Amino acid sequence: MNQIPNYRQCSVGVLDTGDDPDMRFDDEGRCHYYHDYMRAAAQLVHEGPEGEAMLQALAAQIRADGEGKPYDCIMGLSGGVDSTYVALQARRLGLRPLAVHLDNGWNAELAVQNIEQIVSRLDIDLHTHVIDWNEFRDLQRAHLKASVIDIEVVSDHAIFAVLNQLASKYGIRHVLSGTNVVTEFVMPPHWIYAKTDHVNIKAIHAAYGEVPLKTYPFMSLKLKKWDLMFRGLRSHSILNLMPYDKAAVKQRIIEELGWRDYGGKHHESIFTRFYQGYILPVKFGVDKRKAHLTNLIYAGQITKDDALAELSAPPYDPDQMEEDRQFVSKKLGFTLAEFDEIMRAPPRPHSDFAVERSVYETYPALRPLRGAFNLIKRRAGKQA
Repeated sequence: MNQIPNYRQCSVGVLDTGDDPDMRFDDEGRCHYYHDYMRAAAQLVHEGPEGEAMLQALAAQIRADGEGKPYDCIMGLSGGVDSTYVALQARRLGLRPLAVHLDNGWNAELAVQNIEQIVSRLDIDLHTHVIDWNEFRDLQRAHLKASVIDIEVVSDHAIFAVLNQLASKYGIRHVLSGTNVVTEFVMPPHWIYAKTDHVNIKAIHAAYGEVPLKTYPFMSLKLKKWDLMFRGLRSHSILNLMPYDKAAVKQRIIEELGWRDYGGKHHESIFTRFYQGYILPVKFGVDKRKAHLTNLIYAGQITKDDALAELSAPPYDPDQMEEDRQFVSKKLGFTLAEFDEIMRAPPRPHSDFAVERSVYETYPALRPLRGAFNLIKRRAGKQA
């Protein structure tokens, strides 16, 4: 019997009040995540002829903006399902993307093999940014010591910064993103943190870090202001403009690109596999599978019974999990006793440390332009 007071689970998905105590329900027991998803899908997802027409129009604009340049768009490539399919679709649309991969020292061997297959078969140029391991390890150690939930922010922030820097270098105006409504819209907000907040990363590192950050790629507020005001850099979630059935997409990239499955969402990274399968459940009581599976239920790609059956099993193989616990602890420079002590420490919110103010707070002169910028962003979102 569940011990959570006034426990309720969404009647459609598998998220419950243990995941979000502030979850709201309608008269049929459907939670607010269900309604948020349905609104987003209605607004942003365009399948069939309408979506294809929008894709072709977007591709024509990207090709025109990239004329005379070595690349007309840029994209992150992790080797996972979403980014792999974005690469495949980019080539179908006649685009010339620069693929960017962040090597943070945690790539699974299979991820490297998948990336090599993808860029080779699709004839795409690849830029691999190898991050300084001593700096990156110190950032991860600092975030673990701080007991904040989003340790992955240091990877995500770096890839966004590198994408922006390379876009500036090559005069690229368009970023192709693998984010999409159908498979990754649903997520309790307190399970993650703002990926672009360089102030918070620096504050946590100042409190717990030991290695000077000389080369780590930050997205400074100055860079964000430049992108907002002058470069017109746009991000396009092209997977929202086509049918995106996860199982069918996996089969297609296996057949066409020789892609091999990792066995879990974002398991192309050893650290991410361990973070999602061990650190989040043990320290924070968070099982991200519940959000991912709920998303697929709302999209009609699996049933609730399918999701519950998957959740009845461990996040991944227990023997592999223990092997990862020892490997990750050692690679990060912790003894197992030190790591276990960190795991027992009470969680802290990111807001215990300094956070970034919005560009409008820092640059008051931009405030009168906020409406125009928001309109541009909304229109870009509809086009994406």
